[in-house]
Amino acid sequence: MLLDKEGIKKIIPQREPFLMIDEVEEYIPGESAIAYKHVNESEYYFKGHFPGNPIMPGVLIVESLAQTGAIAILSMEENKGKNALFGGIDKLRFKKQVVPGDTLKLEVKIIKRKGPIGIGEAIATVDGKVAAKGELTFAIV
Repeated sequence: MLLDKEGIKKIIPQREPFLMIDEVEEYIPGESAIAYKHVNESEYYFKGHFPGNPIMPGVLIVESLAQTGAIAILSMEENKGKNALFGGIDKLRFKKQVVPGDTLKLEVKIIKRKGPIGIGEAIATVDGKVAAKGELTFAIV
């Protein structure tokens, strides 16, 4: 593990209960990041999504991917102290349900950057099986 939650908080502004990554295995500023989310039954959203059949909401899988991409972008010296906001979500597909006990591996590669706008190719897997993948557009503010 390269970064724990405290290290992550030094790069991105999200905090609990909306900090959606637990550790970062690797990152190359401006290029890529690999992070993990350990999904456990005490997550606040499982109380209502869904009682008796807990499934991690797809939008929160996407948010976990976005925060992983933010590690890659906001770790660049010129972006320290800034924020990365969603500019768009394209070609996103959900392939597998994510449930308590799963560990989400989150991988984002920055494939395009022009000024404060960029696109990350994002993939979330559980045990090597794709849970979600797509392209995330971000804006640095």
